[in-house]
Amino acid sequence: MTARNDSIVILMADDDEDDRLLARDALAQSALAADLRFVNDGVELLQYLRREPPFADPAAAPRPGVILLDLNMPRMDGREALQALKADPELRRIPVVIMTTSEAEEDIVRSYDLGAASFITKPMTYAGLVEVMRGFGTYWIEVVGLPSDD
Repeated sequence: MTARNDSIVILMADDDEDDRLLARDALAQSALAADLRFVNDGVELLQYLRREPPFADPAAAPRPGVILLDLNMPRMDGREALQALKADPELRRIPVVIMTTSEAEEDIVRSYDLGAASFITKPMTYAGLVEVMRGFGTYWIEVVGLPSDD
């Protein structure tokens, strides 16, 4: 189990560069110990997690303690990626938090049915995002116990 207060890797799968930059800034402003990394879509997410090229080097692609997953992405959307991730015995223990613009009940229910640990609707303001990232970080970094990389 990952010890509390250790820096953990958070892998964010989101195709929107602005959302990625805002999330990085918001997490930094929350002053929590985390290494935030990014992939653009579900295909890259699975490549990263399975250490396939271009993510074959474990030092450059450390295993995440938690995944932030957008639902609406090109190539492979978050729903498809979540389903593939939770079907893989090597990856299914990694907690996945959906963070998307959707507020649709169907998306919330389906995400939990597919194994999501949480569902967060992206706030419309930067201040709201900072608050969400602070709460996310506090919970996933300081409160819960996460499985180790082994």
